[in-house]
Amino acid sequence: MNRPALVSRRLHNQKLSAPDFRKPVEVVRWFGAVQSQDFEAAKWALALRIRNATNAAIEEAFNRGTILRTHVLRPTWHFVALEDIRWLLELTAPRVDLRCGPGYRTSELDNTVFKRSHKVLERALRDGKYLSRAELRRKLNEAGVEANDTVRMGHILIRAELDRVVCSGPRIGKQLTYALFEERVPATKTIDRDEALARLTRLYFRSHGPATLQDFVWWSGLTTADAKRGMELVERSIEKETIGEKVYWSIRSNEALGRSSSPVHLLPVFDEYFVAYKDREIVFGPPDGRASGDTLGPAVVINGVAAGIWKRTNDKKSIEVKFTRALRKAERVVVDQAVARYAEFLGLEHSFR
Repeated sequence: MNRPALVSRRLHNQKLSAPDFRKPVEVVRWFGAVQSQDFEAAKWALALRIRNATNAAIEEAFNRGTILRTHVLRPTWHFVALEDIRWLLELTAPRVDLRCGPGYRTSELDNTVFKRSHKVLERALRDGKYLSRAELRRKLNEAGVEANDTVRMGHILIRAELDRVVCSGPRIGKQLTYALFEERVPATKTIDRDEALARLTRLYFRSHGPATLQDFVWWSGLTTADAKRGMELVERSIEKETIGEKVYWSIRSNEALGRSSSPVHLLPVFDEYFVAYKDREIVFGPPDGRASGDTLGPAVVINGVAAGIWKRTNDKKSIEVKFTRALRKAERVVVDQAVARYAEFLGLEHSFR
């Protein structure tokens, strides 16, 4: 395998080269989890992988609860499918909780405080209530659980998500809300740890492969030992390839790559195409002293390789693109088409600077 072949296969498995999903939840199921701390950017990440995607359709799926948003895998928000949230939390919440430990201690949060805060949140959200963070902060303060500090409040809610007390509710206006987990999430069949490890491993390497073991450890939040165990459990369906000294893994597939619908993608910040890999050199080239945040987007990607950055202008009426290399005339045409697609998704007049 060479680098161009790796890029082509990643674009295919990431469902960017030929989007074939019709519903937002299908994208989330394919990946297992889609990073979503930037809610608006995460919606666009889903849209890029859906035929004829609209902002309204993704909002509807989220509001209905077929897609939920919670802290899983790593200490950040992810979209997960309704039917996957229980086993994903069972498998990965202990590691997320461990990594949040220093933040808990700094905010003077312990199990005694969490027991009190969980009870307040349960009472506040009972009987199908959906409340914003500000409303829950008020409830906590009224009950004597200090929550005015933004970081402390964030950790109270993270722990409530990890302990399956709360998860995302529907948007009310522009406000994101929380819901009671047990009222929002139907009971599902419990699976054992090995089955969960095998399932997460398959999900990652089918949607992100070819990828390295270190990439999988980064994305999943698992220990290296658990990641290796997951790969052992699916060894019959996984294949190994190399580029130089690096070893890449993917799920075996007879599916043809097919022809790309477009060589250009306006990828949002934290898109799975780059955030899901510890090594992002394939997309961005050598670090050259950049901070790691510089390789998390948003990025203009041409044939799988970053060629610039983009953003909405301050007035939110147009898209500004800055390129890191000279573009051919044909490339500028398809960049303009990619910008037009994003503008249409947002309901803006197509404008490209």
